[in-house]
Amino acid sequence: MAPPESAVPAGPPAKPWYRQLYFWVLTAIVTGIATGWLWPAAGAALGPVGTTFVAAIKMLIAPIVFLTIVTGIGSVDSLGRVGRVGLKSLAYFQAGTLLALLLGLLAVNVFQPGVGVHADPGGLRLEGDAARYADRGSDQSWWHFLTDLVPSSAVGAFAEGNVLQVIFFSVLFGVALKTVGPAGQPIVDGVARLGTVVFKILHYVMLAAPVGAFGAMAYTIGTYGISTLTSLGRLIALFYGTSLVFVVVVLGGVTALLRISFFRLLHYLREEFLLVLGTSSSESALPRLMIKLEGLGIRRDIVGLTVPTGYSFNLDGSSIYLSLAAVYIAQATDTPLGLGQQLGLLAVMLLTSKGSGGVTGAGFIALAATLSTVGTVPAAGIMLIFGVDKFMSECRALTNLAGNSVATLVVARWERVLDSARVNEILRAGRTARPLTRSPDPAPSRSAHN
Repeated sequence: MAPPESAVPAGPPAKPWYRQLYFWVLTAIVTGIATGWLWPAAGAALGPVGTTFVAAIKMLIAPIVFLTIVTGIGSVDSLGRVGRVGLKSLAYFQAGTLLALLLGLLAVNVFQPGVGVHADPGGLRLEGDAARYADRGSDQSWWHFLTDLVPSSAVGAFAEGNVLQVIFFSVLFGVALKTVGPAGQPIVDGVARLGTVVFKILHYVMLAAPVGAFGAMAYTIGTYGISTLTSLGRLIALFYGTSLVFVVVVLGGVTALLRISFFRLLHYLREEFLLVLGTSSSESALPRLMIKLEGLGIRRDIVGLTVPTGYSFNLDGSSIYLSLAAVYIAQATDTPLGLGQQLGLLAVMLLTSKGSGGVTGAGFIALAATLSTVGTVPAAGIMLIFGVDKFMSECRALTNLAGNSVATLVVARWERVLDSARVNEILRAGRTARPLTRSPDPAPSRSAHN
């Protein structure tokens, strides 16, 4: 008797736990923390190890985004479906960002972590990286993501690693291939085969993930010290707690509506979460996240459009951070903010939080842009939180990763191509039903109904 259509195909046998990537990344994180704590100078010197690994991942992001979007668009039966997926993704992103900002505002007003600090705004001086990020933020208008959307050259977008510009060019390229008809099909096939090679390179790079996580974590603890956490402990605890509530209650509620086990989804993506935790960069997990989501049976065009775009437009963790940090600075500097002024901040943040994915110091730049645009809260107040920002970046990245994973499922359901029963079967199995490499042939069945 033939197996049911929703049955999970037999995949490769599971590796022992001690050979799994997540085990070695977790071991590297713990070892990195111990190294930075016990030998701070040695930990601080390991910074290049972590940044080199993240740079190797970022080297592959632009080509992977391009190849995935082009093959996704090339395999759909109509361009109208591509447009629908894009519009639905943006609509969900805006709703998620609004919820994240509102939750941050609610938490900071209820717990008021900045009350009693009584910092003098006139005595705050912007120095070092904080000054550089603030300068970039003050020069950034609220509509910067629109003007930055179009690259000055196609090659420049790839060279600079600007994901938003790569998405723009990739969509244009994919649409053009689709509209030329049969003449474009050999190029689509060639792009798919090139994708197989690039993902093989990714496999090689990921072998160094534990080393990268060790270096990044040792540098963070060695440079900033664990004691730094206690100076602004209330703000850090509130940020982590608020993000946890958002992930479990909001995102967990969304997956419950989709009839998908949220905690099994987190377990399925454990390697990606640990990689983000070790490197403090959600971009380090972007390529593997796309493969894992396709492994759940989600159409390639949905994954290819939703995930990369979400890294610029669906930054839930960064949104929570923005609202918390802005009001915290106001509380700490005794700057009164009424309800109307806070809602005005929220409206500006809905725009300044966009398009900053993959930019070093993106959280600080967006915060400085917000404060400079509104003018109510002293921008120099960002110095109050600069020392602990690194410890909050992990939480931002983890929340962003969770948000984009759920967003892809939502868009797939919105497109009526999400098979929740099949997804749950794969999640119960604990591993993707497909190998973590791409076949050279973008078979139409992989883009069809799950």
